Amino acid sequence: MPGSSSHSASLVDLLDQVLDKGLVVAGDIKVSLAEVELLTIRIRLLICSIDKAEQIGLDWWKHDRNLSSGRLSHLPRENEELKKRIRLLERKIASRAGPRRRGARAAAQCHARIGRAMGRIQGGQDAN
Repeated sequence: MPGSSSHSASLVDLLDQVLDKGLVVAGDIKVSLAEVELLTIRIRLLICSIDKAEQIGLDWWKHDRNLSSGRLSHLPRENEELKKRIRLLERKIASRAGPRRRGARAAAQCHARIGRAMGRIQGGQDAN
């Protein structure tokens, strides 16, 4: 396609220009009911390169802990704390499960005795 190379070149030029100079899109959305304003949303969108943003004094991403390079430094400590909590919970569960297991075993034995007694009663024998 002979026209596609000039089209892609103009798109690249346009993108380069937008990133170099910047592009601002601004708008307001107002929600009203019976001429009473209920909600106003102000939208401001700036599209530019990082270099251009720094030139005009925008550098919020440097201080945002979710975007900065140090955002993962707390993870090893948090991971160890979570592992300790898991071990503690596992110990608590294990200590509580011990008597229940014995209780379940006793209940099964009791159920078996009742079953044998019922069998004797149904068979015409005395349960004593």
